[in-house]
Amino acid sequence: MAAEGADLGGEARFMDALLPPKSRILDAGCGTGRVAAVLHDRGHKVVGVDADPLLIEAARADHPGPVFIVADLAELDLAESGLELPFAGAVMAGNVMPFLAPGTEVAALSAIARHIEPHGAIVVGFGLDRGYDLDVFDSHLAEAGLVLEQRFATWDLRPWTTTSEFNVSVLRVPDQI
Repeated sequence: MAAEGADLGGEARFMDALLPPKSRILDAGCGTGRVAAVLHDRGHKVVGVDADPLLIEAARADHPGPVFIVADLAELDLAESGLELPFAGAVMAGNVMPFLAPGTEVAALSAIARHIEPHGAIVVGFGLDRGYDLDVFDSHLAEAGLVLEQRFATWDLRPWTTTSEFNVSVLRVPDQI
């Protein structure tokens, strides 16, 4: 896709602009580590987490800079791994929310939020054609104690409308969660 001119770094640029330089960032649902690698190359300290050990193996092989861990987002506890907490923010790119096991969405959002500093950002992007309704997502984020701060139609900040086919939601972690 990159050879064809596709923009594969939009999510990382979004996070880079949102968070201070050299931030600690959690790439939740990192897959093969594409976003984590770009964030690392931009000077951030990145930990990528995915439940699929084959994807984590590929991430480690292709991108030696970030730390990659196999873990279920709904049960995430990186303190057990001896990692420094909290993170300044987290990114969930690549349709992570629709791929979660049904019924685990609130647990995953809550677990991720526990890893983020107060007022830190969790940015979630997913296609609205993936079977995960935006109103349901909004109820899940509220149930997890998160606050919707901003919503865009793309990673390059195009305005959100009710006809948008994709959403990028910036969530904030309150003082206490």
